[in-house]
Amino acid sequence: MRSRLTQAIHTRLEARFPEKRLFLRSDTETRFIRLRPSHQLIGWTAATAIVGWTIISTAILLMDSIGSGNFRAQAQRDQMIYEARLNALSSERDARAAEAVAAQSRFSAALAQISTMQSDLLATEDKRRELETGLEVVQSTLRDTMQTRKAQATELAALTAEGADTPTPAAQTAVQEGTVDLLATALAETAAERDKIAQDAQFALDHAAETENELRLLHERNDDIFRQLEDAMTVSVEPLEKMFRAAGMNPDNMLSQVRRGYSGSGGPLTPLSFSTMGGGPDPDAARANGILSRLDEINLYRIAAEKAPFDVPVKASFRFTSGFGQRWGRLHAGTDFAAPVGTPVYATADGVIVSAGWSSGYGRLIKIQHEFGIETRYAHLNAMRVSVGQRVSRGDRIGDMGNSGRSTGPHLHYEVRVGGNPVNPMNYIRAGQDVF
Repeated sequence: MRSRLTQAIHTRLEARFPEKRLFLRSDTETRFIRLRPSHQLIGWTAATAIVGWTIISTAILLMDSIGSGNFRAQAQRDQMIYEARLNALSSERDARAAEAVAAQSRFSAALAQISTMQSDLLATEDKRRELETGLEVVQSTLRDTMQTRKAQATELAALTAEGADTPTPAAQTAVQEGTVDLLATALAETAAERDKIAQDAQFALDHAAETENELRLLHERNDDIFRQLEDAMTVSVEPLEKMFRAAGMNPDNMLSQVRRGYSGSGGPLTPLSFSTMGGGPDPDAARANGILSRLDEINLYRIAAEKAPFDVPVKASFRFTSGFGQRWGRLHAGTDFAAPVGTPVYATADGVIVSAGWSSGYGRLIKIQHEFGIETRYAHLNAMRVSVGQRVSRGDRIGDMGNSGRSTGPHLHYEVRVGGNPVNPMNYIRAGQDVF
């Protein structure tokens, strides 16, 4: 049974791969090599496998290269879009801030004008009261004069009855008319002054109503400006908070640390303070100070973003060859970026060079110490362009990609360590690409 099956297989193989002979001729003799059907089948299978493996490998490499190029291009486009968006928001924020300052200046001027008018109104009221008091004095004097005239008339009548010498009636009439004219003139002047004071008070009241209406419109305009500024602050701050949280950092602790070490020109933004004429807290000042606080927070985020490794260490075309995690039973503590030898390598954040030299398996290794207990490592370099103790900024070129140490090809081994413990660098890179 087995021989029949073998014979059938042999027959089919001879039909597909007939036996061939390869002749080798020399000057003295001729030899040949017999190629049996089974040998031809093995050779054909091996050749097919090699061709298939070559095609699949080439396709994988091409797809990987195209995918990494598209990823990098998309990241750059997203970065440009977000930068344009941040610039637009920053311009709008500055414009709104300028409008708020101008509106507040107008508001303060209006308050000062109202205060002056109130003072004038109070002074006018005091003057009116003084004139009323003077009018009462004049009326009292007039009553006393009338009573004195009556007494004099009575006394005159008594003297006349006694036969004494008395003034003529014409003289008495002249004196009385002079007194009455004097009193009448004083009364007329007092009444005219009172009417003028009343007119001034009414004008002040009417103008105060107009100013109050202008103040109401100004309050509405200020409220609209403040609302737009508050919305702009929210749109600007939330992505930054999300970026730090996505990288595993606590924004509150990070901002507190940056604020303690703040050394920027002028220091944090100073809160505004407006006079309220002895009244309660000014709500507009409170809202303006809230916006200033958010601006100060954005400034602190900007400083912190420069000090945390949110950037990519390789700007040229590259491909990811190995990520963070377990590999061959041991932890691969970083991310590998493959590119040609000599490709520039850049610092991903502000920091100080703490090591730059050879380190066994790492080869040529650079270590940078950053704020918040973060350290970045750049291994397998071909050349190093920094020295120990040197301070670098994000985007500074620190070395060239190479193949030193235990490396299977030209690439950069990039690590991020927090408190000495390795973390996934892609957490920081992806968080930064979502914002910058």
